[in-house]
Amino acid sequence: NDPYEDQFSLGETRLQIGLQKDIGPVAINIVSDFLYDPIALNQHVDLQTGNGWVDLREANIAFSPLDFMDIKFGRQILTWGTGDLIFINDLFPKDWQAFFIGRDLEYLKAPSDALKSSFFSDYGNLDFIYTPWFNADRSITGERVTYWNPMLNSLAGRNAIIESERPDEGEYALRLYKTIAGNELALYGYYGFWKSPLGFDVNTGLANYPKMRSLGASIRRPVWKGIANFEAGYYDSYEQGSGTNPFIPNSEARFLLGYEQEIVKNFSIGVQYYVEWMQDYNGYVSGQEDIGQMVTRDEVRHVLTNRLTLLTHQQNVTWSLFTFFSPSDVDAYFRPSVAYKATDEWLLELGGNFFVGREEYTFFGQFVNNNNVYAAIRYSF
Repeated sequence: NDPYEDQFSLGETRLQIGLQKDIGPVAINIVSDFLYDPIALNQHVDLQTGNGWVDLREANIAFSPLDFMDIKFGRQILTWGTGDLIFINDLFPKDWQAFFIGRDLEYLKAPSDALKSSFFSDYGNLDFIYTPWFNADRSITGERVTYWNPMLNSLAGRNAIIESERPDEGEYALRLYKTIAGNELALYGYYGFWKSPLGFDVNTGLANYPKMRSLGASIRRPVWKGIANFEAGYYDSYEQGSGTNPFIPNSEARFLLGYEQEIVKNFSIGVQYYVEWMQDYNGYVSGQEDIGQMVTRDEVRHVLTNRLTLLTHQQNVTWSLFTFFSPSDVDAYFRPSVAYKATDEWLLELGGNFFVGREEYTFFGQFVNNNNVYAAIRYSF
């Protein structure tokens, strides 16, 4: 009964073809998806947004010019950090639209066009990633998913598709990591832009990506009978006016504490506690009031997550439930699924995305009209 969206959010047929080839010391890797989806509003091919009949996932070459150095150049899927479906220092592009409408979880990670250099030593390891042209998230625009539009002060969808302007500059990311006495330690840095269009240009009327840089750290280690992790990051939104300008997001500190354990054979539980702490909150409130907008965010947002995974039928059937719950926003998001591996080639999956919320402007509450169930059949050869 969503007045802003089609009843069906997805109806695609997708073929993925991969090619891996070693030519001397150079490894070539190409992965491309070809798809048909009559529900898509835009059929024009755009490799940045993933629109159209082709989605180039990977196209890169990798080689080792030195014994202690690896190079990977081209389109690739990048990730790091310790969170389970929560990302603090992993500031590589995500496809949130795919995540919310039922695509396979692998499509949450969007590709980057980047140069990755990795250096290894007994003292520690370093990953440095340079992206010549900013790679944004494939964020919610209103084409398939209804969202909260602060300019309209209401829910919106295809009646108010978000148009954005992307920076034509690059971005940099690095990770310094080492395992010491069973502790997986890492430091992170990022210099670029907010990955989603959280800013707004009053002159052009377009959403934009304000400048942002971040520093962070993480630790992951065995605790009791499971694995615990802690991760933190500080997002410095350093454009002039940040803090009081309602069209530029405030800086934030983010924290994550997690634990996972196999309780009994084939049944595991993972829990996380996540915090977003907005800086200069009084400036945010006054900025919203200056333009006549309602205050939709708390100074501190709390989120709890829980993952339940059960394997049955000789581990050929996977039952899963991932839950997000925010006691501060009073909203939640449930991701149940069951996957059956019929043969080595055939996989059948049934799942859903369900949102509840007290207010329609909170993060998960804005998606209450997007509840959906999906079914997928996958053949691999």
